[in-house]
Amino acid sequence: MSVLSEDQRIQILHDLVAILSVNDHEQKVAEYLRKLLAAHQIDSQILPVTGDRANLVAEIGSGHPILGISGHMDVVDPGDADQWASDPFTLTERQGNLYGRGATDMKSGLAAMVIAMIELAAQGKPTKGTIRLMATMGEEVGELGSKYFLDDGYMKDVDALLIGEPSGWYVAHAHKGSMDIRFTSHGRAAHSSMPEDGFNAIDPLLQLLQDGNHLFREMNHETNELLGPLTFNTTIFNGGSQVNSIPDKAVAEVNIRTIPELNNAEVKEELQRLVTIQKEDGAQIDMDVYMSQPSRSVQGDSALADLAAKLGQQYSGKELKRGGIAPVTDASNLLEGKPKNYPFVIFGPGNNTPHQVNESVPKKMYLQFCDLYQDLFDQFLNA
Repeated sequence: MSVLSEDQRIQILHDLVAILSVNDHEQKVAEYLRKLLAAHQIDSQILPVTGDRANLVAEIGSGHPILGISGHMDVVDPGDADQWASDPFTLTERQGNLYGRGATDMKSGLAAMVIAMIELAAQGKPTKGTIRLMATMGEEVGELGSKYFLDDGYMKDVDALLIGEPSGWYVAHAHKGSMDIRFTSHGRAAHSSMPEDGFNAIDPLLQLLQDGNHLFREMNHETNELLGPLTFNTTIFNGGSQVNSIPDKAVAEVNIRTIPELNNAEVKEELQRLVTIQKEDGAQIDMDVYMSQPSRSVQGDSALADLAAKLGQQYSGKELKRGGIAPVTDASNLLEGKPKNYPFVIFGPGNNTPHQVNESVPKKMYLQFCDLYQDLFDQFLNA
């Protein structure tokens, strides 16, 4: 018999969505989870990072194998709340879906993992091995929390890892990397009627971006069978302050989604080469790689992946596909140093609405994962 009723499971997700952990304040989520776990005799520890930001770690069981499970506590900004059909921070049910910021990405996955731990602990499980929950802060911008877990040694003895990002009925074992890069072009101001007296900061920056598009979009034939090609996109551009003045500064930011065949270090080297070309023509351009998370890919036939696919089929009634996803996850840090045959999956409730207006999770799927995770954790540790 379950410890938590369906209504209680929905209420937990409701409570988590109501915490405004928009790129901050994850400590409030951690405090809620600590109280919830403590109410069911499970110890946990809040690990402060900075300000109102913290990670949380909790364990049940003992010894090996150790199954690491991870989910992030932050969400992205909901944008204009008036565009939502209901309050973004009030979990609202409509036509079988639960709406709210973080409903899919990824407070439903986090809630389902915690609920599974509560249910298993009430049954005296696991009887073999350990389940270690690593709830992270700062995943949405830079995967900061998982870096702290890595640096503090929490992954050293972990034998397998599950990240509950919203895959839905799909088992992923790979994801692209991500790089955020800022280019700052310095020029010399002048009146636009006398451009020869100045140096237009925009011109070499536009050429650099065009060269980047040509290299990474048109000439790049590298692809990954799971993840597809690398993508290169300019997402921010600012330059000039007045229409009749030659601009003395221009700034562009790009986001690149990398693949194992063209990794972050190689991309950085190529972009530095393009910057050097512009400098040789008189430009002054600085390049700042302010976020760089690697792609991750392991073998897709591990015992953990096979079990996830098997149980997913039982719960969903359909055969689950396997492969990779484009978004970066905390695995970019947590899998550092792990071999290609390391058991790892991205598997959690959700759909294709992350970061969107009216983000939602199917109610049935969320409740199914609360039970599926119990089976998955228990069976994996006892295999």
